[in-house]
Amino acid sequence: MSNIITANDLKTRGVSAIDMVVEESEEAVVTVRGKNTYVVIPIEKYNYYRECELEAAINETRKELEQGKYVAETVDEHIKRIIDA
Repeated sequence: MSNIITANDLKTRGVSAIDMVVEESEEAVVTVRGKNTYVVIPIEKYNYYRECELEAAINETRKELEQGKYVAETVDEHIKRIIDA
């Protein structure tokens, strides 16, 4: 079975259309007017992806800190710098 669900299928069959596809392929692609527009995944997979995204952000921040790419300033100094930019 394909992992594609048309917007019309979604409209007429609702969540059951998603359940059927996700059960077999773990993700459903929703097409609108023939174009792949959305991806529906189980919440567990979404949470995993979010954790990966957050971990990547933490690693990037650590790298920038090690490279000295940061500004140490007070809140007032920070606001002034942003306003003056």
